[in-house]
Amino acid sequence: MGLRAKVCGMMVGALALAAPLAVQAAYPDRPITLIVAYDAGTPADAAARLLAPFLEKRLGGVRVEVVNKPGAGGEVGFAALAQASPDGYTVGLINTPNIVTIPIERQARFALSDLDPLVNLIDDPAVWLVPADSPFMTVADVVAQAKATPGAVTVGTTGAGSDDHLAVLMVQRQTGASLLHVPFSNLRASQKAMLSRKIQIGGQSVSDTLRASAAEPLRLLGMMSRERAPGVPDAKTFAEQGFPVVMGALRGIGAPKGLPPDVRARLVEAITKAVEDPDFRAKADAKDSLQPLRLLSSEEFAAELARLDDALRSLWRNSPWLR
Repeated sequence: MGLRAKVCGMMVGALALAAPLAVQAAYPDRPITLIVAYDAGTPADAAARLLAPFLEKRLGGVRVEVVNKPGAGGEVGFAALAQASPDGYTVGLINTPNIVTIPIERQARFALSDLDPLVNLIDDPAVWLVPADSPFMTVADVVAQAKATPGAVTVGTTGAGSDDHLAVLMVQRQTGASLLHVPFSNLRASQKAMLSRKIQIGGQSVSDTLRASAAEPLRLLGMMSRERAPGVPDAKTFAEQGFPVVMGALRGIGAPKGLPPDVRARLVEAITKAVEDPDFRAKADAKDSLQPLRLLSSEEFAAELARLDDALRSLWRNSPWLR
C-alpha cells in the first residue's frame, strides 16, 4: 500500500471514530420525556413538574416534557420507562414503595433490574398521627394497647400496599402487636375518619402532615425515618422510641438500563445540580409544595432500593399485603 493510500485510510478511520463522539457530544439535541406513572396532581407528578424547569436549565435549555402514564398502581408508567430506548431521551420519576412492591405482588411488565436509578430527590417518611385528645402519647402506647386488645386499635391508610399499610405490617411483625388496618381510597377520607374519631390513628406522610390545616389540633406520634425531619424537629422517629421501622416514599429519577456512559453522566450531573439549586430547594420547601429533599447519588439510591426490596420480599413471605 502506498503512502497516500495509508494516509487516506488513517483519515477515514479517524473520521469513523470521531463521528460517534460528535453525536454523543451533541446530547441532548431534542426534547426529553419525563414519565410519571401517576395522574397529574399526585405527589410524584408534583415532584417531576417541580424538577423539570431546573433540569432544562442544566441541560442547555432542551425541553423536559412531563408525560403522565397512570394505571395499575404505577405499573403502566414504570413498564413504559423500562421498555423505552436507553438513549437518554426518556427518563422517569420512580418512587417507592410501588417500584419495589409491584414485581413482588404479581408478574409485572417490568423488573427493578430493568431500571437504572440515577438520582434520588425526595424522601417523604411515613408518620402516625392522632387527634390531640387521643390517649396515645407515644408509639409504645399504641403497641401496648394493641397487645392488650388485639385487633381493637385502628389505623387508617391510603390503601392496601401503600407505604402506610406496609408500615403497619412492619410494626406488627416487629412487636407482635395486632392492629386493625382500615384502608381508604384517598388521604382526605382517611384524615376525615381520624378527625371524626372513627379510627384512632392516621397513617400518612410527613409532607401531608405539614401541609394539613392547623385548624384541628393533632399529635404526631412518630416518624418512620432514620433521622428527624427539619420541618418537625421535635417529632421523634420510631427508632428513637425503640421501634426501628423505616418506611416512606423515595422519589427520584430513573432511566432504562443501558444508557451510554457519557449520556448517563450528563444526566446525573444535570439532575444533581438542579436539586442543589437554591431556587429549587426554596420551591420544594414552600407550603404549597412541601417535598422533603434527600439527595442520593446513583449508588446510594440503588442501595436504598435493594435494601427495601430485600425487606419487602421478606415481609411478603410472612405477611402478604394483598390476598
